[in-house]
Amino acid sequence: MDKTLEKRYNTWIIILSIVIPIVVVILFGVKIPNVEPLSFLPPIYATINGITAVLLIAAVIAVKNGNRKLHENLMKVCILCSVLFLGMYVAYHMTSNSTSYGGEGIMKNVYFIILISHIILSVIIIPIVLVTYVRAVLGKFDLHKKIARYAFPLWLYVAVTGVVVYLMISPYYVY
Repeated sequence: MDKTLEKRYNTWIIILSIVIPIVVVILFGVKIPNVEPLSFLPPIYATINGITAVLLIAAVIAVKNGNRKLHENLMKVCILCSVLFLGMYVAYHMTSNSTSYGGEGIMKNVYFIILISHIILSVIIIPIVLVTYVRAVLGKFDLHKKIARYAFPLWLYVAVTGVVVYLMISPYYVY
């Protein structure tokens, strides 16, 4: 095992885990002037979250059935889906005003609990997914399996709650 390669991966994991959330927060506050709002994006990126959830489950089933190659390919698609989601999410918020949840009472509290947990875990999952992926790439499957036990349910929660948040707020979008 090349320790230099592992150190390089770890450096990138740290950089990406810090830079991605900071850039998202910065870009979330940037509005591109004189651009048509990309109001068609929320259902697309919510669908991508749903696809990610299904693919995560399929990937776990594949590895439990001994199909490592299918598992690997599905996980790569999950990472790609997450990158696509993030790009579309940022593009939408750079061209559109944020939508306020219009529900009341207990549903408003439920919405905010789901939303806040989704946001917090979406930041926390970045290094967890990257470490899990790198451990597999480096052939450290025992360590990969240990962290994947935590990465899977957290990532699945983020993907599913992304869809739930969209479904709960979608009646309040202004098109």
